Amino acid sequence: MAIDMERQDGYKLQESGVFGEVQIADEVVAIISSLAALEVEGVAKMSGNIPNELVSKLGMNNLSKGVKVEVSPESVAIELALVMKYGFSIPKVSEQVQEKVKSAIESMTGLSVERVDVRIVGVAVDKPQKAPKNAKNQKSIQIMKK
Repeated sequence: MAIDMERQDGYKLQESGVFGEVQIADEVVAIISSLAALEVEGVAKMSGNIPNELVSKLGMNNLSKGVKVEVSPESVAIELALVMKYGFSIPKVSEQVQEKVKSAIESMTGLSVERVDVRIVGVAVDKPQKAPKNAKNQKSIQIMKK
């Protein structure tokens, strides 16, 4: 399989014996990268993106935010901007993200991945649970036995 760099906004895959051409847009590679990264436990969201819990509810919009795709004649390089969940090991999660993204791109597109750079841009902390609104108006009564 050869990569033809004819287009700036995507990759043209050519194989001998095939009756046509397959073109993969940069946006597709970015979306694959984003979805693969969000599958890793410890990743809260992509930078500038919606949290992974909402991805299935809201659809595929904006999934390429936080992903930069660079292409050379031989390979693809990916840069990801992630927000991590508090309490997870940044080095371990980053390595898992790199492996997952590389594997997903190579298996789904056939493109060779040169590198996957991970940039941690924030840490997400779960907010403490708020007391119900009517809890302020309730009085506490203590019964003491003698």
